[in-house]
Amino acid sequence: MRPVRLLLVYFAVVFAGGALLAPWLYWLAQWAAGHWPTCAGLAAIPFHRFLDRALLGLAFICLWPLLRRGGMRSWSSLGFGGQGRPALQGLRGFSVGWVSLAAAALLACCAGAGSPTLTHSAAEISRFLLNAALTAMVVGVLEEMLFRGALFGLLRQSMPWPAALAVSSAIYAGVHFIAKAESAMPVQWYSGLALLWEMVCHPPQLIPAFLTLFVAGAALGLAYQRLGALYFSIGLHAGWIFWLKSYRFLFHPAGASQAFWGGDNLLDGWLSLIILTAVFGWVAWQKERAAKS
Repeated sequence: MRPVRLLLVYFAVVFAGGALLAPWLYWLAQWAAGHWPTCAGLAAIPFHRFLDRALLGLAFICLWPLLRRGGMRSWSSLGFGGQGRPALQGLRGFSVGWVSLAAAALLACCAGAGSPTLTHSAAEISRFLLNAALTAMVVGVLEEMLFRGALFGLLRQSMPWPAALAVSSAIYAGVHFIAKAESAMPVQWYSGLALLWEMVCHPPQLIPAFLTLFVAGAALGLAYQRLGALYFSIGLHAGWIFWLKSYRFLFHPAGASQAFWGGDNLLDGWLSLIILTAVFGWVAWQKERAAKS
């Protein structure tokens, strides 16, 4: 169970260390703003954003020691081997992800749950879609490297891979529900810990979004398990991220039942759960078909 202990230590360091580091980053920004006027914008950032960045930064700083201690000392062990055609796998995954949530968005709009936002200019839309595509690729690479390459990869060293898939998918879904919270109190050394506790204890509505994210994580992990590389999973993840960002920009909620069709976040409706479950089934069918051929 050594990989499990390593992961427990890793998460403890990231969350406790990030919460303790955030006030110092906030104070550093205030000090910099007092000496250089160009830093005034940085000092105006709310404290919870410093906490978010501290947690994310520490997660990736501590990732390499975690992998080395877990025996994953090469890019191939993290899911970036040279198997197959990486670009083709990534493009195929992006196509599946893009089409699946595009279908959810289209059905929601046809049902009256979403209405196009007509106030954006063509230049604004083009600029946004380019930024959304770049963000989707960056998030796809980083989250797949962390949750599938590292987390799932380490867990399956100490338990059967289906169990590792379930645990890693639950963690992946859970971290998305650490709610945003703000504090009006003066920042103290313990403010990060207090705010983190507030974020964890008051998550947003979990059902069906948690189930949707769990199924999404399972599909991404199963694709990695089947292919032995992360390229398809990165593309699939990026396709989903692209539509989640674009839907909020291009459409706004309308009058139909958003409990089923979803609101400004497609994942909070039952329709996306149904569609992503179908994607998981397709990935599993591809695995079964490959085994028979």
